[in-house]
Amino acid sequence: MRNAEFDREHVLRAAMLAFMNKGYAKTSMQDLTQATGLHPGSLYCAFTNKRGLLLAAIGQYQSDRSTEFERHFSGQQTPLEQLKKYLDSIVLECISCEASKACLLTKALNEMAEQDDELQSIITDNLTRWEQGIAQQFAKAKTQGLLHRQSGSGKSAERDCQALARYFVMGIYGLRTFAHTHPTLEVLQSLADQLFEDVTR
Repeated sequence: MRNAEFDREHVLRAAMLAFMNKGYAKTSMQDLTQATGLHPGSLYCAFTNKRGLLLAAIGQYQSDRSTEFERHFSGQQTPLEQLKKYLDSIVLECISCEASKACLLTKALNEMAEQDDELQSIITDNLTRWEQGIAQQFAKAKTQGLLHRQSGSGKSAERDCQALARYFVMGIYGLRTFAHTHPTLEVLQSLADQLFEDVTR
C-alpha cells in the first residue's frame, strides 16, 4: 500500500506536542489522529504504531532543537554571553508553561526508558550530544581566557569544561523541574542567574 502524502515535519511536530502534553501512555491514537489530521490507517502505514510515531517525533524534536541551539551560538557575542542568552531563553520556556516548550527527551526518558532499552539509548545519545554542545561553548570561552577561577593561593586555576557543562545541564534540568511548581519569573530568573554565576565566576 502506498504511503499517503502528507507534510511529515508538520505531522511529527503535531505528534510531538501531543506526547509532551499528555505523556506517551496517556496519548491515545485518537489524540494523535486529531492532532495530526491523519487517519489511523495513514499513521500506521507511515509509522507502524504509536511507538514508531514517538521515535520519529523524537527525531524531529532533536532536529528542531539542534537548529535552535546552533542559532543561539551563531552570533558575534562571546561564548559566555551566548550561554547566558541561552539560559535566559530556557527560563522563558519554563515560565511559558507551553507544551511546545517542554523537553520531549526528558519527558519520554522519565516515563519509558526503564521499559525500552532502544528508546533509552536514543534519548541518552541525544542528551549527550546536547551536553557536548554546551561543553564546546565552555571550551571556546576557556580558549579566550574567560574561564579562570582564583585558587586558594591566589593563582588562576583552569576550569574543567566537561564538568562545567554537566553542572550547567543539571541546572537546566532543575529549572525545568522546579518550573512545575509555578514560580514567578523573578524567582526562576534569579535561580538561573545564580547557576550562571556558579559556572563562570
